Amino acid sequence: MSLDWIYYAISWILLTWHSAWDAIGVPVRTVLGTNWSWILAIVFLVVTVRVILFPVFVKQIKSQRAMQALQPKVKELQEKHKGDRETLQKEMMELYRKEKANPLMGCLPMFLQIPVFLGLFHVLRRLDPAKDAKTLYGWTAEQFDSASSATIFTAPIAGKFGSTADELARLGASGTTVKVIAGILVLVMMGTTYLTSRQMILKTGWAEDPQQRMIQRLMLYGIPLSLLVSGSIFPIGVIIYWVTNNLFTLGQQQWVLRKFPPLVTNKGVAGNKATTTTGRGPVQPAKTGGFLNRNKPVAQVPAKPAAPKVAGPKPGAKPANPKKGPAKRQG
Repeated sequence: MSLDWIYYAISWILLTWHSAWDAIGVPVRTVLGTNWSWILAIVFLVVTVRVILFPVFVKQIKSQRAMQALQPKVKELQEKHKGDRETLQKEMMELYRKEKANPLMGCLPMFLQIPVFLGLFHVLRRLDPAKDAKTLYGWTAEQFDSASSATIFTAPIAGKFGSTADELARLGASGTTVKVIAGILVLVMMGTTYLTSRQMILKTGWAEDPQQRMIQRLMLYGIPLSLLVSGSIFPIGVIIYWVTNNLFTLGQQQWVLRKFPPLVTNKGVAGNKATTTTGRGPVQPAKTGGFLNRNKPVAQVPAKPAAPKVAGPKPGAKPANPKKGPAKRQG
């Protein structure tokens, strides 16, 4: 199947944003060794895609909450049909259908972004001054030459950590500069990828199912480490897209997780141990408002121990004198 429609779509969004920044007055020349109009075009390619996918992202969060709520019933089915995998699968699918929960919805936003990533990778890889087909995918020759020479801190956005000497010569770039800038961006890409996975796991908790927990560990550690190798073949412009996408995800997840907080059970948030048996998390100290949001927790003043109560004498009773003096001697 031809993917040209993806390449045309990605090119159109890039060129539209580049023209918009050019019209606003962002300088075409390099400032601090950077062609900001092209960098901003890549950044706002991310914004465009994420705005389009935002409703899908909200559905993903709701689906994850629904799946968490169904975990007790899923465990009951697993115990009931232990050893009968076929019946278990049928019962679980019926449960998901009845409760309108979709296990695949959690991966849908990521799958929808894969074509965008591949499209940008293909388009930026073509940014080679030696190419003859400069007008492919709706580009003009002038736009193609401008993007081919676009840089970030003097490193071309079409360059990559593993660029050959011949590729660097055609781009007019220094191999050391490209490796330094690409290396730094790869490390940032790994770090932000780790943080996005960690943020979600800390908010929703580690899964109790061993297979799901293994997938969580793979997302948390495996994917960031794999980027150390695969990042060497990504053009710098693609790495900028990835880092921007991660930063957008961090902000978006924080907003959505506040709006749709994780389910809390008698084991704490999403299966984590809680400090109380009522299903609520640990009590947080109250906060008072302050200027510029400088909130400080209210100091907890320990209550003074109550003095023991002493019973008073009954009405009409003779006063008791517990301390009696020595008996007088008879004279």
